[in-house]
Parts: sequence; structure tokens; C-alpha cells
Amino acid sequence: MAQDAAKPQVVVIKAGRVADPETGKTTVNQVIVVEGQKIREIGGNVAIPAGAKVVDLSKATVLPGLFDAHAHLCLTVIPKRDAGNYFYTTLRDPTAYRAIQGVANGQAMLQSGFTTVRDIGNAGNYADTALRLAIERGWVQGPTIVNAGIIISVYGGQFHLQPEKKDLATPEYLFADTHDEMRKAIRQNIHFGAKVIKIVVDDQDYIYSVDDIRFMKEEAHASGLKLAAHCWTHAGAHNAAEAGVDSIEHGYKMTNEDLELAKKNNVTLVGTEFTERMIKATGGGGDNEHAIWVDRLKRAYKIGVNMAFGTDVDVALPGETRGTLSIEYIDSWVDAGVPPVDILRAMTVNAARLLDVDKQRGFLKPGMAADIIATPENPLENIQTLKKVSFAMKDGAIVKQ
Repeated sequence: MAQDAAKPQVVVIKAGRVADPETGKTTVNQVIVVEGQKIREIGGNVAIPAGAKVVDLSKATVLPGLFDAHAHLCLTVIPKRDAGNYFYTTLRDPTAYRAIQGVANGQAMLQSGFTTVRDIGNAGNYADTALRLAIERGWVQGPTIVNAGIIISVYGGQFHLQPEKKDLATPEYLFADTHDEMRKAIRQNIHFGAKVIKIVVDDQDYIYSVDDIRFMKEEAHASGLKLAAHCWTHAGAHNAAEAGVDSIEHGYKMTNEDLELAKKNNVTLVGTEFTERMIKATGGGGDNEHAIWVDRLKRAYKIGVNMAFGTDVDVALPGETRGTLSIEYIDSWVDAGVPPVDILRAMTVNAARLLDVDKQRGFLKPGMAADIIATPENPLENIQTLKKVSFAMKDGAIVKQ
């Protein structure tokens, strides 16, 4: 009996359709055998093992779990309380509270089909590491997390400080203006559990140079971590693209020259193209902001820049969850005219490769993690069906049915 009890559970999914984002093809009447945390078999003539739990998704489309490559699970801005400004949130919410927020936001992401996220900073004093470890050890449910620890920036971070209160940006940012400080900040993050390094290039009047960025990229790569670069301005994005960072975050004011340089240097753009509703919720929109996001996305797609889906959602809105707000960002891609297959690739294949987890997850193949979702329609034909995820499995465990 002890040996039987030790055997991993076998779950069989009977899929009416299976959408493959990588190839853009759909197969019908497939059987997926999940044993423990991984996919054991998948095909049209797979036998159903005796005693297996059978999940009937014969009327649905099954596909790999989704990725959000720019998430802030441990940051929740409440517009009425914080005037839409995350600066106040970071002052008012202690790290322990933010870790609990991360649990709730992570569970909400799972319910909307996001089985993997890159948590890209703004987590207080390493709440993101605590959240990742809690999920990995099975204490709480949540997506696979690749976390950044504390964001590294030029002096001031993303805040404007005052002389009497120079420490207001601590522990939200690590200031690093010399190469020694940059190296120390990167190593501190690695020591406290970061799995990716995030820098802010250009939120002050002074910005990181190409040499600075290249130095931090090489330091991160030496420890096997990738470098993500927050860039809002043309100058910042140009420096990051020239330095060959692994990803540019936002890229709001990227010119075609910047985008061509990013393509040439194999930089992935995680564009966080804000929806009109999110722009309004965060107090923006004065310069026709959504149109600027959509135009940049349209130009990046036409030029052929590699892109991964990311949202930058950090607010709480009545009647919505972190997951429902995040999945809405597909609307910006639709507005830019990106075909469903390429939107889906950005949300799965491209993101998995950027996050360096493509050998473990992001594909429905034998030996891969059983991160599986289902939608009523085929997202390769109707991308809006992703807003109606009816089934979600994470590492072989059913989290929504």
C-alpha cells in the first residue's frame, strides 16, 4: 500500500482541440496524460491508464499556460487611498503585508490562466523571494515566479527625494552609480534570491550609459541571470538596445532606429502596452497615451522585434482581479493589428525563452511541466477567448475547473 500511495497521480485530459502557439496549428481529439507534475504523453491514439482521473475538455481548446513577463505581484496601488501613486503605497505597506498581497495576486493570476510570471521588482524588502519560495515549497498556490529582488537604479530610483529624507526610496531601490556599486547591488540581489536583474535606466535627468548597462549585463550573465532594463525615453532605450540587454521593459518612446537596434542585438521587448482603462486608473492619458503605446507596438511588430507579453499591472479596481486586469492587455495588441497567433506566441513561447524556462514549461510536450489551460473557443482564431479561461492546471495540479 505504501508503494501505491507513493505513486504520482495520473490525470488524463480529453481535449477537443489543442492549440500549439509555436507552430500556429490546431489538432483535434487529443489525449494528454499527466503524471505527477509533468506531461507523460500527448496524442490522438493515447491509451487512458487504468485508475486515472479523467477531465473532459472535449468541447474546449487546450493550450499551454500563459506568461506575464512584467508583473508586480507584491505591489497593489489602491487609487482612492494612494491617489494612483505607487510611491505612497511603498511607504505605507510593509514588506510582510506585501508578501500576503503577492499570494492573493498570484492566485488571481492562476485563475486567469497565467501559470508563469516574471515579477520585475517593487516588492519591498524581498517579498518577491518569499513569495517564490512559498509557492515552490507548496505552502501556497501561485504561478511559477522568476523574481528580480530590489530594482537597481541611478541615484533616486524612480522617486524625487528631498534632502531631509534621503532614505525614502529604501528598500524599494538599490542606488548604484559606480561600477563597484553596480556589482555589489547585483550580488546582493542574487544573494537574497533574485532570478533576474532589473535596472531602471532613465527615470532621472541622468541616465545609465551604454558602458554602465553593458557592465551590469555582463555581471548578471556571469552568474547565469538575465538583465531587464526599464526604459521610458528614447535615450534610455537606445542605450539599452546598444548594450544588448536581454529585455527592454516599456520602451514607450522607442524610435524605429531604437527598434531596429534592439532587433539587431537580439533584445526582447516587453512593451507593457497600457489599455485605456489602465491609463485612466493610473492617472495618465494626457498625451493620447494609449495611441502612443499602440503605435510603438505596431512599429515593433512590423520591424520584427522579438516581443514577450507583459502588463505592469499594479492597481486594484472594484470588481476586478490582478488576473482579469492583466489579460485585458491583449486588447492593445489587437488594436495594433497583431494576429492572434503572434499574440499567443508572445504570451507563451517567446516569454518562456526570455525567462529561460523553455526547457521546463511553455509547451505541451512529453517531459514538460503540466501547465495547461483551456478556453471555450480557439485563441488562434479568437484571441478574446483568453478572457474566459475555463480550466487551469499548474504543475499537474488542477487549480480551476
